[in-house]
Amino acid sequence: MSFSQYTTKKVEEVFKTLGSRESGLNEKEVKERQKIYGLNEIEARKTKPFDILLRQFKSPFFYLLFIATIIAFLIREISDGIVILLFVLINVFVGFFQEYRAERTVALLKKYIPSTTRVLRDGKEKIIDKRFLVPGDIVFLESGNIVPADLRLLNVQNFLIDESVLTGESAPVPKITEVLSKETKEIFEAKNIAFCGTLIVSGKAKGVVIRTGKEMVLGEIVKLVSGVTRETLYEQNLLKFARVILRTVVTSIIFVFLANLIIRGTENFYDFLIFCIALIVSILPEALPLVVTFALSEGALGLAREKVVIKRLSAVEDLGNIEILCTDKTGTITENKLSLEKIYSQDVEKCLLYSLLASSYIKEEIESTPNPFDFALFEKTPLKVRQQIKNFKEIFEIPFDPFRLRNSVLLKDYNPPSTLPPPLEEGAPEKGGLILIIRGAPETILKLSSKYEGNLTLQDLKEKIETEGRKGKRVLAVAFKKFYKREFSEKDEKDLNFLGYFSFSDPLKATAKESIQLSRKLGVKIKILTGDSKEVAGNIAKEVGLIKDPQKVILGETLDSLSEKDFERACAQFSIFARVSSQTKYKIIETLEKKYAVGFMGEGINDTPALKAAHLAIAVKGATDAAREVSDVVLLENDLRVIIRGIKNGRNIFSNINKYIKCALASNFGNFYSIAVISLFIPYLPMLPIQILLGNLLSDFPLISIATDQVDVEELRKPKAYQISQVILLIISLALVSSIFDLIFFSIFYKIQPPLMRTLWFIESILTEILLIFSIRTRHFFLRTKRPSLPLIALTILDAILIISLPFINFGQKFFHFVALPTSTLLIVFFLVLSYFAISEAVKLVYFSHFKFSK
Repeated sequence: MSFSQYTTKKVEEVFKTLGSRESGLNEKEVKERQKIYGLNEIEARKTKPFDILLRQFKSPFFYLLFIATIIAFLIREISDGIVILLFVLINVFVGFFQEYRAERTVALLKKYIPSTTRVLRDGKEKIIDKRFLVPGDIVFLESGNIVPADLRLLNVQNFLIDESVLTGESAPVPKITEVLSKETKEIFEAKNIAFCGTLIVSGKAKGVVIRTGKEMVLGEIVKLVSGVTRETLYEQNLLKFARVILRTVVTSIIFVFLANLIIRGTENFYDFLIFCIALIVSILPEALPLVVTFALSEGALGLAREKVVIKRLSAVEDLGNIEILCTDKTGTITENKLSLEKIYSQDVEKCLLYSLLASSYIKEEIESTPNPFDFALFEKTPLKVRQQIKNFKEIFEIPFDPFRLRNSVLLKDYNPPSTLPPPLEEGAPEKGGLILIIRGAPETILKLSSKYEGNLTLQDLKEKIETEGRKGKRVLAVAFKKFYKREFSEKDEKDLNFLGYFSFSDPLKATAKESIQLSRKLGVKIKILTGDSKEVAGNIAKEVGLIKDPQKVILGETLDSLSEKDFERACAQFSIFARVSSQTKYKIIETLEKKYAVGFMGEGINDTPALKAAHLAIAVKGATDAAREVSDVVLLENDLRVIIRGIKNGRNIFSNINKYIKCALASNFGNFYSIAVISLFIPYLPMLPIQILLGNLLSDFPLISIATDQVDVEELRKPKAYQISQVILLIISLALVSSIFDLIFFSIFYKIQPPLMRTLWFIESILTEILLIFSIRTRHFFLRTKRPSLPLIALTILDAILIISLPFINFGQKFFHFVALPTSTLLIVFFLVLSYFAISEAVKLVYFSHFKFSK
């Protein structure tokens, strides 16, 4: 049934149509309906293995090798053509394997992020995975939730929904429960329907599920956009990088090809054409996508084991790039396990009762973790006071809002507690009367209060509360007044009786100081953006070692009053920001991003603007649906150490990727220009195309494992992703060393037979290339640094054995035209290789001692 048909039905008719009731479905009904309707999930078109395989045939590497294969077959070099085709298939297979593995990694990571919803089944509230919703389920919604299915609303309170995901209209839409006068098929006119995927901006509601899965409006839209992909900034940068190299290489090879035509004419034209194509392939870092994909997928799985879930693989790059991390302190620096230490009130029992009446404990207990304030209060409340909660019924509520810094509830008392001192003070509810209770930040509650029943003035109370804050205590205040209407608004929240306040301790996490120290080692600045008071924020920041003076805290209202230039200066100068609104958080992030890469950790709907603005959006454990939806990273544990370690791992990954780029460019460019130039001065090809392609494959073989390597501390102190420009002079210098040794080699062996020289040059060029990684992997002397990873060592040894063995076995001689080598010439090659490594190491050490990089 279309959603439009439910817009004109009364609640009773909706229940009858769906076979449901006010108390919800029972488990037997749910199981039967799951068989009929399936899971409540929208399956966009999945990337099939065939699609991934097809992508491998759309790269420049494939086109070049395929052209070389066709030319080889045309000139009847059948064996060469088959070998080149084999290289094509190897590249395709390895690329397919890594991309398929990356797709599987992302799918696996999504399982770490469950999406739940609150339902009513068998008359009891439960938290379930939203996938198990069925038509007829009763669902509870509140601010920050994303609607889990299409719902007909049953009741609403101050309920606003952002439907921009469906309509494109960003203004929040108020919802109603009344029947519409006529059916509508327009989403924006369906005022009594909540659609899946829309965001609840404020208030709360209850609705019954009318459609799930692909039958929902969102499901129909997903069908239309299924398969549409978007390149990330990281992928765009990678593509630009590859294009620059390709243009440089093609320009160079065209020059060499034309020079050869001028010198030799059309003699061996096709052989030289294949040779040039092979040269182009040899210099391109075609293993770069494989190295990157392997590094990112392995890194993402490693981060998941560290309880950091990456929603997109390229977010690993952003994680490693973070220079400033903005976070709240609660749950990340402190435990968020509050302990009630002090109650200040003239009537402690009434203060406890009223505070609980404004909490989640007024409702039937559900299978979820309660608010830490509520939990701490409930534990310290005497049983005789707890028992009075059931005598009250909630009439109307405005939930806690970070803008208001309070929540408000209107209650009716059906049975005034006889256990409490009669009569309750003026303003207390008489039998059958209504009472409005306001609970929240003490400075806000004090502003709304006009009197206090004790001996102190409201100013005295303010000073006492500030003293608690300076001790690092979190304070919650309660006020009330007698009320006569069944609904209220913010303008009614005035002239309150201040009842009292509670002082809570929130201990530091055991890992907090260690996390701050690690962030300093990594060069990551931590900034706390909190809704807590200036005193609490300053005390906690001093205790954890983030600041020395607890007064060096700036308030949100102070920031908002500054000019643009002073605002920028304050954002850079201060590390602690207290009582900041969502708009101010957004502005702080936006300002910092002008100079730094910024990560923001958030959880509430009020954090979503700042999360969207940040270079990297991080949702903490327990975050609202809205916060998780816009985040790139989700933490499975609320601990600052978790994300700091994630930053370290991200930098580790990209430092290793850069090792591959530096090594591939330095050695490939050196060999490329040596072979290209020498080919103009000798009457034969210095290396056959299939030998070039084999060397290219074998030189990349151990480098694929570079993602597993260890990284120097200096490499972790500052983001290094794609800062190749910093070391371009080093790359050019090492390429020059490579070319010089190639020329030395040629001057020694140019008179020997072509097959022998090609074999020797093959061994020399590939051994120098794979040895270079052990120099370039560190800026220190190669023996005085962290040991290379075992996979890198093992694959290098295996590769070297294979390179040296090929000329001596029938397979290498038959398919790659190698010849067996005399021991004397092989020893000369080994000496040249070791000399090359020594000179390259010396050039690197001189370079890093001369050029000082910021740490």
